[in-house]
Amino acid sequence: MAPTEAERSLKPLQTSASVGIRVVTVVAAALVRSDLRLLLSQRPEGKPMAGLWELPGGKLEVGETPRTGLIRELREELAIEVDPADLSPFAFASHDYPSFHLLMPVFLCRKWSGEVRGAEGQAFRWVAPEELADYPTPEADIPLIARYLEWSRP
Repeated sequence: MAPTEAERSLKPLQTSASVGIRVVTVVAAALVRSDLRLLLSQRPEGKPMAGLWELPGGKLEVGETPRTGLIRELREELAIEVDPADLSPFAFASHDYPSFHLLMPVFLCRKWSGEVRGAEGQAFRWVAPEELADYPTPEADIPLIARYLEWSRP
């Protein structure tokens, strides 16, 4: 089928390569217990932003959707299993760091199987909403934590 006049008039989108910005896509989970405590993982020594607390997740691999990538990351990082139906779109981050742009969809997850443990040796904490300000986070996570606080208010 031939493109319509409107489709022909659209300019192609610029890719990150065409404007010199590297876009890194990661996916994260807001894992929430019934008492509304949110799971934060601490970035390990030797990684960028070491010592900061963040939502668990990681980079997508080639061919993964955000849900499948997040399920893999949660299995690898926290030794838990999550059903794709238990991941609800929640928020996203779009943040400029000095050497790349971060794009991060975040899913809310309140149900999983297995006991959360730092499978890669990272520290983690279940944090009450009123204590979240005590945990320094990467810049991209700041609006996500604010969104979580709005969501968790009675």
